[in-house]
Amino acid sequence: MARRTKEDADATRNSLLDAAELVFYEKGVARASLNEIAQAAGATRGAIYWHFKDKLDLFNAMMDRVTLPLEQATENDDFAAGLPPLDRLRRLIDFLQRSIADDERTRRVFEIAMYRIEYVNDLADVRDRHIEGCAGFQSQIERFVREAAALHQVALPVDPATAAIGLRAIFEGLMQGWLLTHSSFDLVAVSRASVDTYLKGLGFRVE
Repeated sequence: MARRTKEDADATRNSLLDAAELVFYEKGVARASLNEIAQAAGATRGAIYWHFKDKLDLFNAMMDRVTLPLEQATENDDFAAGLPPLDRLRRLIDFLQRSIADDERTRRVFEIAMYRIEYVNDLADVRDRHIEGCAGFQSQIERFVREAAALHQVALPVDPATAAIGLRAIFEGLMQGWLLTHSSFDLVAVSRASVDTYLKGLGFRVE
């Protein structure tokens, strides 16, 4: 009985997250109400407060459902284990762009985070989370650039931190442009070509 109760609770929580994702996407995070999310999930407002403290907690849980698996995969190098640092860097960016391009939920959640939220009032803390995530991603890129330069004895024209900022800008700019224009270009192919061109400009040999 206890197991069934937990399964029911998990099912309710997931249905609330599904509903929040759709309502946030349709109305924007600031304009979406907890009542609308509860109705979309076929639940009560009380059910939301049973599982989440407030809208911010619900939003963060919705983000975590998509971003945590991506973070775990990239941190553990599951997608590029055993490869040299330059290849791991290229695979990292390729993996993330492909995840956004190929998975509808990932695309929708990233679009909510990019274009359907205002960092004001009770959602101001989301900005800090966004900054923290970007800093972690940039640090990972910088580490790969630094290791690759040492391995291949490349004299970088800029320091690794600056190079990482540029690579992150390419990644984010292409992703945001692709989301904004509703998939008007091949995100994975354009990203791969852009990243490789940038890496060649840094002095790396890319095949």
